[in-house]
Amino acid sequence: MSDDAKVAKDLVETLNDGERGFTSAAEKLRDSDRAEWATTLQRLAEQRAGFRREIVGMGHEYGDDVDESGSAAAALHRGWISLKDALTGDDAGGVLGAAVKGEDHAVSEYEKAEKADLSAGFREVVARQHAAVVAARDEVKALHVAD
Repeated sequence: MSDDAKVAKDLVETLNDGERGFTSAAEKLRDSDRAEWATTLQRLAEQRAGFRREIVGMGHEYGDDVDESGSAAAALHRGWISLKDALTGDDAGGVLGAAVKGEDHAVSEYEKAEKADLSAGFREVVARQHAAVVAARDEVKALHVAD
């Protein structure tokens, strides 16, 4: 498996986690006193879905089969796991705090990806997505601080 394929698989798992996490958080906040945040979180979920499709599409172009399902072992280490606990309560701040932790994990996965020996085209995609993920994390942190 090429470095591109390995990195793509890891990022697709991270993006799947982020999409699910943001969607769950948006659903939780939709009926809270912070309903306006749900729109932001849903937009970020859609961003992650788009990033995932882009990476999977690139993999197909290069003949790599990027597994979108993730692995059972990886599920134990995902950054969005803490969101499940936060979603059981009614605290918008707790939901956002879990989202920030998930985003910190996503940023670290992109930083790790940028250290790999990637093809030029894939490196450009990873760098662009990394910048957007950092901006998303900062946006979620700003919401959390405003709470």
